[in-house]
Amino acid sequence: MLLLQQTTLVPKLLLFSKSDFGFKPCSVSLSTRLSLMDKHTKSSSLKQFQSPVLACQASTDTHDTSFRKDDLPVHGVSEVIVGVLGGGQLGRMLCQAASEMAIKVMVLDPLTNCPASAIAYDHMVGSFDDSATVQEFAKRCGVLTVEIEHVDAATMEKLEQQGVDCQPKASTIRIIQDKYLQKVHFSRHGIPLPDFMQIDDLEGAKRAGDLFGYPLMLKSKRLAYDGRGNAVAKSEDELSSAVNALGGFDRGLYVEKWTSFVKELAVIVARGRDNSISCYPVVETIHKENICHLVKAPADIPWKIRKLATDVAHKAVSSLEGAGVFAVELFLTKDGQILLNEVAPRPHNSGHHTIESCYTSQFEQHLRAVLGLPLGDPAMKTPAAIMYNILGEDEGEPGFHLAHQLIGRALNIQGASVHWYDKPEMRKQRKMGHITIAGPSMGIVEAQLKSMLKEEGSESQTAVKPRVGIIMGSDSDLPIMKDAARILTVFGVPHEVRIVSAHRTPEMMFSYALSAQDQGIQIIIAGAGGAAHLPGMVASLTPLPVIGVPVRASALDGMDSLLSIVQMPRGVPVATVAINNATNAGLLAVRMLGVGDTDLLARMSQYQEDTRDDVLKKAEKLQTDGWETYLNP
Repeated sequence: MLLLQQTTLVPKLLLFSKSDFGFKPCSVSLSTRLSLMDKHTKSSSLKQFQSPVLACQASTDTHDTSFRKDDLPVHGVSEVIVGVLGGGQLGRMLCQAASEMAIKVMVLDPLTNCPASAIAYDHMVGSFDDSATVQEFAKRCGVLTVEIEHVDAATMEKLEQQGVDCQPKASTIRIIQDKYLQKVHFSRHGIPLPDFMQIDDLEGAKRAGDLFGYPLMLKSKRLAYDGRGNAVAKSEDELSSAVNALGGFDRGLYVEKWTSFVKELAVIVARGRDNSISCYPVVETIHKENICHLVKAPADIPWKIRKLATDVAHKAVSSLEGAGVFAVELFLTKDGQILLNEVAPRPHNSGHHTIESCYTSQFEQHLRAVLGLPLGDPAMKTPAAIMYNILGEDEGEPGFHLAHQLIGRALNIQGASVHWYDKPEMRKQRKMGHITIAGPSMGIVEAQLKSMLKEEGSESQTAVKPRVGIIMGSDSDLPIMKDAARILTVFGVPHEVRIVSAHRTPEMMFSYALSAQDQGIQIIIAGAGGAAHLPGMVASLTPLPVIGVPVRASALDGMDSLLSIVQMPRGVPVATVAINNATNAGLLAVRMLGVGDTDLLARMSQYQEDTRDDVLKKAEKLQTDGWETYLNP
């Protein structure tokens, strides 16, 4: 095997056999390699190389750190090779994100056909928790990171002492690997946690039960994930069986007070090399049999709970060392508290939705962070998204067949994106892929999910959801309100027309206003005459914008309706148009939707141009024919 070793200004050629290394051979031909080396030899007399240019490079020598990084040529986003310990689905998606920016990612994984192997810049076959293998792998990389925390932290510490760039830091990996040590660390930093204590024998477990009560959660300190390493004792009599289920006290156990939570939440947090922190929106995670089943983004929780969860996640990651993406899992309790469950120092299942739903995916963000690039925007670019884990439903080929059927249905769902991890073996409850459905509201994406899963009562995936709700207190308002519907039809905006009386059917009005957002409604046009309570009452119940249309009644010529609508108390805004002018209400709704819809904005511009042309034609006709002919054609 050919290799460039950087020791002086002029690279020298070293010769190794392929058997010297435990990774895949290069796909680059020998003649191409010699050509590339010749090219670089000629052009390198005044420049030094940051890293060799060929894939599959390796060296048994230690890194030469005598050169200055500022003098290195950078062609593209970064010339640094990112080494990832682990080549599972997280490594695969890191490679996919890296390919968009031509960032080189090498993975270390014991499986020759691991999910990341097909698309990685290079794959070294070997164990990521074997010290010698990790040290050898580190020589090929500019920065070392992880996609699984069950690595050899002691080796990473040794590598850091030798000057190897590890992100996040080995100290963080060591803390996270031991869940009890993790709890101790966060407790010392004032992070809210469930009560916990170490247990070394059955008497200690009984004391914990007396102190915390039952049910009692017993956990393994190390090598626990996806519910593995957890056991519940519902009474003192079940303590022994729970301990045995976890492998006994020699495994290292601790207990947590049972947390009666109403929702499980998660926050993906990115930390840059400059210690800058960027938090993604809070999501809700729904588990089945201790494995993540669904992720809803954003979580359906009050804003103050979102802020509290984000603050806890921010504080937790700030207490750790190193750059990268961290997943902070949280409990929301009945009394509105946020308690930290655990932290993962890597991209996470709860952040998969970000590939489609956010401006910067968690995988791109992790690469940005470990390479020292500016952190990207974590905001959602779609109002709602659901991530569904594709778990093995059966062993072997029957399981693949069931997954194939599910994927086939997903490909027919509007807004759905399929991610298949290409794992060679199917096992029950194994994570084989995921599907993200993005849409204009949580109600709509939930309906799409039900359709994909063929759940009872699910609506057809082809059903068009209304974006504007036109409501009125009586059918006597319909001759006026039809003009709003006509405008929306002209612009191709899906809408619904409903009779919802503030006085005669207040329960219906209450239900409609509270559910409109979840149903995908983005704007409500409310027409009312007389006292005109409907627009204001609806505006007080929904965060959506409400446009009021004063309808002329038999008395006061509609002035009573107009004044009633415009005199809403502070904090209850209602946009208002002229009396009986539902046309303008429809146009205003189109303009509001056009802020985030370029097609609608273009249609509105065309509408304005057509209106102008219509006026010019009339003006020309009047000037040409004269007013008498114009009036009497």
